[in-house]
Amino acid sequence: MANNKEIAQNILDAVGGVSNVQNVAHCMTRLRFVLKDDSIPQDEEVKKISGVLGVARNPGQYQVIVGINVPKVYEEICKLGGFAKSEMVNAAEDEKPEEKEKLTPKKALLKALDYMAGSMTPLIPVMLAGGLFSAFNAIFGPGLLNLYAQDSDIYILFQMLYNAAYYFLPILVGMNAAKKLNINQMLGAYMGCILIAPDLIALVNEEASFTVFGIPCKLNNYSQSVIPIILSVFAMSLVYKLVNKLMPDILTTVFTPFLTMLFSTPIALCLLAPLGSVIGSGISGGLIAFGNATGFFGVGFIAAIWEFLVMTGMHLALIIPMMASFFETGVGGGPMIAASFATWACYGVAFGAALRLKNREAKGNAFGFFASGVLGGITEPTLYGICLQHIRCFGALMVGGFLGGAYAGIVDLHSYVMSTANFLSFLSFSGGSTANLVHGIIASAISFVAAAATTYLFGFTKKELEA
Repeated sequence: MANNKEIAQNILDAVGGVSNVQNVAHCMTRLRFVLKDDSIPQDEEVKKISGVLGVARNPGQYQVIVGINVPKVYEEICKLGGFAKSEMVNAAEDEKPEEKEKLTPKKALLKALDYMAGSMTPLIPVMLAGGLFSAFNAIFGPGLLNLYAQDSDIYILFQMLYNAAYYFLPILVGMNAAKKLNINQMLGAYMGCILIAPDLIALVNEEASFTVFGIPCKLNNYSQSVIPIILSVFAMSLVYKLVNKLMPDILTTVFTPFLTMLFSTPIALCLLAPLGSVIGSGISGGLIAFGNATGFFGVGFIAAIWEFLVMTGMHLALIIPMMASFFETGVGGGPMIAASFATWACYGVAFGAALRLKNREAKGNAFGFFASGVLGGITEPTLYGICLQHIRCFGALMVGGFLGGAYAGIVDLHSYVMSTANFLSFLSFSGGSTANLVHGIIASAISFVAAAATTYLFGFTKKELEA
């Protein structure tokens, strides 16, 4: 078992000690340091620390890749350094706006992706839970095993839990978007409530005409959508900050929220929400067009390169519009499901390495990486702990991803629920036909077996095996 306190102390020493750390946070596999002097850490020395899988540098942030035990290492670092987690988060948020940087097209795109990611990715636990309820109905209900009827209380309950996760997306996204933009979260949720207010939905169903202060309003049903609320909250944040700046302190509690919504609602309902619907439809149409144009090869190609995109962070450029399209349509197909097979290929690489490697410690690590992937859905330990150490394994990863993705493209596989990234990921293919679920399981198995076999046979040189 890893000595998390020792790992934490070694990492803290390597990044220059407590005095060099402005802020530290963590994601699923990485420690993320904001350092006063980021020239102090020597990457090669940090990589040598037992328990460290790799390092990455982003502008203003030094990342140490630890793996699935990162929360425990993070806790130890907080204890050793006397860091208070809540204070660190607030301090980081307060410091960000101070930085004055020239806004280039690249930085603008990165900021837009960061805003979208911050608005949508916190919803993943909700989407996973809701999706699994739908998957249970698809598998155990009348569609497959027929253990309970469609009019049974359990079926209705699970369907209600699924619908609750997706119908109220504008409210949940609105809260996250407001938090990302450092404004009152409840106002973001309020804007989401406006977009799915019962009176508005009734007007949409009646196909009635409607104006906001005399401005014609194109009515749409914005439930289960994300782009309209993301655009609306961004505009609302600009209004909020301006009103809050001009409003006297004695009046701000009441009149800042009131005037913010008064001025923001026409912008949202008459311009940005309808524009968001058009953009959402365009994203969905573009992904479908790409899938139609490239066929099975396109799905296989994206699956083959997906983990490289994950390692560079470029996967956000694809996953955010894919998620938006899934939320809008409730179904994913073609390139939108490619990542699933890249993940299964990653599990296969870890399993093949565990069987092939001779060194006891390396073999144990590989089994650990396999377990963290299959059970926890974490692929980075395999990417940094195996593939970067043994470059041939990247080839095995690509072979497994491509073959599974290509099969999915050939059988026109679709996903209907958002599932976990672990061994339960095949549940994402439930909800349609039984054949679709079977094909999803086969495609996942192809990726896993092909990657494991290729890793076992060709993943390591003779010198690497003897080392």
